[in-house]
Amino acid sequence: MTYVMSDIHGEYEKYKKMLKEIRFTDSDVLYVLGDVVDRGPEPIEVLKDMSMRPNVFPVIGNHEVMALSILKPLLVEITEDNAENQLDAEFFDRLRDYSENGGAVTVEKFKELSPEDREFYAEYIEEFTPYETVELGERRFILVHSGLGNYKPGKKLREYSLDELCSVRPEYGRVKFKNKNIAIVCGHTPTVEITGKAEIYREGCYINVDCGACFPDGRLACLRLDDMKEFYV
Repeated sequence: MTYVMSDIHGEYEKYKKMLKEIRFTDSDVLYVLGDVVDRGPEPIEVLKDMSMRPNVFPVIGNHEVMALSILKPLLVEITEDNAENQLDAEFFDRLRDYSENGGAVTVEKFKELSPEDREFYAEYIEEFTPYETVELGERRFILVHSGLGNYKPGKKLREYSLDELCSVRPEYGRVKFKNKNIAIVCGHTPTVEITGKAEIYREGCYINVDCGACFPDGRLACLRLDDMKEFYV
């Protein structure tokens, strides 16, 4: 079976509970549509579990993009000779903005790791893909973090910038494909902000599975693409 979830945001216990809920096995496939890190209490634990599973495929989210801009400089040993270049005012501006956007917990957990593990997880995040496509029978699913930002008819997936795929919020009703069997599965915008409900949201060809797992009124959602069954924890 093929599953999709998004915006885990460090909610390791919900993530593990969801894997148990869907009875995830080595013969299944899971796509995680970004924003694995930040906000929740255990972002590194989620990354650790995902990285050990060859059948889990991560797509990059805007929080991973922000994280890399902070975590990669932290891999470099700071000396008197390079301190001014490595930890300049621009870095501290990024660090402040990132921390205020939920990244403080990720930085703190990252600093607790050994140098080898820091490098491993930074490289693992760098391997997250900008998007994935899945064919199941006659249906084709485009899996991306935020959606197709700045959509234009005929614009190919490879022509979208990373920012358009993982940061720009889409106009859900604007995207229309001639092929009705194509669907875009995304996260990024919590569905509670759209409908007031922590449940998977569908509009046109879009399916949003970010149900605000890290928020008090949110849930972690998972969608099984084979039969479109929804799971929540």
